[in-house]
Amino acid sequence: MQKNGLLLPPGIEIYERGWLSANNIFHFGDTDVSLVDSGYYAHSKMTVDLVSHAIQKHGLPGLNKVVNTHLHSDHCGGNAALQKQFACEIYIPVAEALAVKDWNVNLLSYENLGQECPEFSHHGVLVPGQEILLGRYLWQILAAPGHDPHSVMLYQAEHRILISADALWEEGFGVIFPELWGESGFEEVAQTLDLIESLSVALVIPGHGKPFTDLAKSIETARSRLDYLASSPDRNARHGAKVLLKYKLLEWQNKEINLVNEWIGNTPALRAAAKQLHMEIPEFSQWLAQALVKSGAAKIDGAYLVDYG
Repeated sequence: MQKNGLLLPPGIEIYERGWLSANNIFHFGDTDVSLVDSGYYAHSKMTVDLVSHAIQKHGLPGLNKVVNTHLHSDHCGGNAALQKQFACEIYIPVAEALAVKDWNVNLLSYENLGQECPEFSHHGVLVPGQEILLGRYLWQILAAPGHDPHSVMLYQAEHRILISADALWEEGFGVIFPELWGESGFEEVAQTLDLIESLSVALVIPGHGKPFTDLAKSIETARSRLDYLASSPDRNARHGAKVLLKYKLLEWQNKEINLVNEWIGNTPALRAAAKQLHMEIPEFSQWLAQALVKSGAAKIDGAYLVDYG
């Protein structure tokens, strides 16, 4: 199959979604039909429609399982809808099993990051060092901490394909969230980049953005970005805060500024960023909205903060 000029082996399709919903990778074979990552809950209907269309197009019996690289809401928000529609199994990183079983929204980061994810149940776990069948091929499960401590990547050695999730994008990687609340993250990103560089990779399918083939260039870009952030942790705090608000604004599209400020004050990760930047919440809230406006990612229209750019 051709995707963005790239030749994929039979049985794999990529649905490039954008920033609110992570990319979905559809795998189909004689005995297994799987989807890697399910997008954000607000886009659940679109995810179900994409999978339904693929099943119909290829004459498949249904969807066997959904595999989540990690449990940020943009990667697993469609799980519940897919589970309801197809009665499929859900596979999650092994370290998240207890949090999902108890549906602990704090441990699962949804409360911490100010995001939402409908509750789902899991049936299997992804253990680094083991393999999993996705469609026609076996994929190696690789630990990829940094952006999220429990994140995994999936590597298909025969075709040299890496599903990198948010550990590596064409021009960077996902926010290093652990550093916002005082946990280690910079070193783990570096270790994950070293692991990726050690693999023979012809194609990278990232969590966001288009698939790419120039691994060396992307690794170089990522390392430069990491050095920039790690040299001044305040940079990572500012960057993470702006990403969190921009992400929420993508969902809202527009929101009264007083309600935006209320959300900021109620979001633990943003309160942690404010503390790291030595700002009180009112000052931090004003700075954060203005930072998005200054970067061209939002605009203020009367009493509303509006998504832009």
